[in-house]
Amino acid sequence: MRLLLIGGGHSHAIALSLIRKNYLNKVNITIISDTPLSPYSGILPAYVAGYYSPQDLFIPIKKIAESKGINFILDKVIDINPEQKYIICHSGNKITFDILSIDIGSTPDKSTIKGANLYSIPAKPVLSFLDKWKKITDYYQVNKNQSLTLNIIGGGAGGVELALNMHKKLTSIMTSDNININLIHRGEKILENHNQWVSYKLTDILQAKKINLFLNSEVNAINQTEIILKTGKKISGNHHILVTQASAPLWLKNNPINTDKTGFILIKNTLQTTNYNYIFASGDIATLRENPHPKAGVFAVRQGKPLLKNLFRFIENKPLKPYFPPRNYLNIIGTGNESAVASWSYLGWESPLLWYFKNYLDLRFMNKFKH
Repeated sequence: MRLLLIGGGHSHAIALSLIRKNYLNKVNITIISDTPLSPYSGILPAYVAGYYSPQDLFIPIKKIAESKGINFILDKVIDINPEQKYIICHSGNKITFDILSIDIGSTPDKSTIKGANLYSIPAKPVLSFLDKWKKITDYYQVNKNQSLTLNIIGGGAGGVELALNMHKKLTSIMTSDNININLIHRGEKILENHNQWVSYKLTDILQAKKINLFLNSEVNAINQTEIILKTGKKISGNHHILVTQASAPLWLKNNPINTDKTGFILIKNTLQTTNYNYIFASGDIATLRENPHPKAGVFAVRQGKPLLKNLFRFIENKPLKPYFPPRNYLNIIGTGNESAVASWSYLGWESPLLWYFKNYLDLRFMNKFKH
């Protein structure tokens, strides 16, 4: 029996860490990932601000797999043939499977913005984003007196948290008067999926840090020096960071695996795809048909253990158990100054205690992968 895992997302990272060596008596496991290190999204914004080291941010997927006797392949999957049970990699390799699990995450949607492919810096893939962010900070650390205008497109939790933490990093390396950060959002208010108090509180925090808010501002095009809105208004900038709505890889749209209207893999509560019971999916790339939820790392983390259990129940011909996401979940948004805002259903709270609580939870989570 051949179990193939595609991607090193949070669900697969947890599943790998929980696999015991006696599992390998029942199945031959291979994982394919385009990176040996998987960034943990919960720590990313504070890492951008300078609070964490690379050892804190990255889950060593390759190291974990090899320590368990699991085959690791460094490559990128570009197509799946679910009928004949094989995948095609960027390298040209063709790998067969009996059971497949997909956890490849998502990237910001660039399809509606002209020039985004050439002139924007998407927040994902994370390794590419961090490489570009380091070049920006390295340059302005040397050229402290030059002016910098940073445009961040997307006013959800990810865009807001990134803006605040980028502000923290930049003010630590260059003259604050030379920093101009614009947060551009197409909605009437930021964090529209959160309660009103959280939206208003973070609006106040952004304004206190002199981060400019452009609301009701849908981006039509990007070029090297400016953003052009649908209204025709232009916003100049040296760099344009994309933290827009999540999107799935294009190759999935032409694949027989069922997807939702936005291209994400449709799955049942057993985490199986809706039309192939031997193909599983989890994390951002998947949409629960009966219980859809936001694309957030907290759900990918929660799916790791039930995914592993159902994979082995399927291998052993046992009934699978359903996974149900929580109706409400705690979202802690770091404000870049060792404080944070908590959002849970209709409740909100801002305190430095929340930042330390989040720090404790994140490091405890990452410690699972260090041994």
